[in-house]
Amino acid sequence: MFISDIINAGIREAKLIYGRKGKEVVRKYRCTFGRKKGRIVSNPSVCSAPLDLKKRFVMKKMKARMGSRLQRKIRFSKKFNPASRRVRALNKSLRRR
Repeated sequence: MFISDIINAGIREAKLIYGRKGKEVVRKYRCTFGRKKGRIVSNPSVCSAPLDLKKRFVMKKMKARMGSRLQRKIRFSKKFNPASRRVRALNKSLRRR
């Protein structure tokens, strides 16, 4: 038995959730540890990957430039897009378990 086995015994790497990829509903994961804790990723192995600083700065600039427009678009999609509504219902059912 290794020390890492004892330390990581109760830790789950990522939690299953549902998300949208275009107009279809797909399985995604929410990281529960590490630098990417709380972030939604497509594969649990990404949770322990290093951060991509270029992507971070590009997103930061885009949010500064188009933040309010993005928020309006996101709000509209979550309200009226059938795939988004399905995702919301599926994730709500996961929380009840």
